[in-house]
Amino acid sequence: MHGYLINASIQLLPVVQDRHPYEWVDEAISIIQQSGIKYEVGPFATVLEGTYAKVMAVINQVNKHLVSRGCPEWITSIQIQIRSNGDMTADEKTDKFRS
Repeated sequence: MHGYLINASIQLLPVVQDRHPYEWVDEAISIIQQSGIKYEVGPFATVLEGTYAKVMAVINQVNKHLVSRGCPEWITSIQIQIRSNGDMTADEKTDKFRS
């Protein structure tokens, strides 16, 4: 894959009864924060921005973390937007809506 910036959203849906699902989501967000990748937490998903390799590595780290911590079950929903000949940034898509 190329080295341009891509956008991806990750939504984690823990299928658990051991504790409140938000606790697992908070742990996943902590992994994203520690990664150093650009991100924005939203109410339904977190948007990541970086190269394809870095974004996918962070998503992999989130899933590995959940396994290592014993999360019983979860669904990871991912959307990825890629531009073949340049960067794809979140700001490009949302700046016009910010005041």
